[in-house]
Amino acid sequence: MKEITIKDEYIKLQQAMKLAKLVGSGSEAKIYITEGLVLVNGEVCTERGRKLRNEDIFEFNGESVIVHGSISNQI
Repeated sequence: MKEITIKDEYIKLQQAMKLAKLVGSGSEAKIYITEGLVLVNGEVCTERGRKLRNEDIFEFNGESVIVHGSISNQI
């Protein structure tokens, strides 16, 4: 499972996919998300602006990624 660390309270799904290097661009992510090919916490998500927070997991194309918030966000 891949991991990404965020500095803010949340990251949008589209941005998280780019950060995890699952897609090359935000527009590419948008296509996959709106087609229902991305899971968030085990459920299909078609909302590209979906906010992912600490410990959320998203899946695309056989890859799983967990989001970790920075230490300051968890206090």
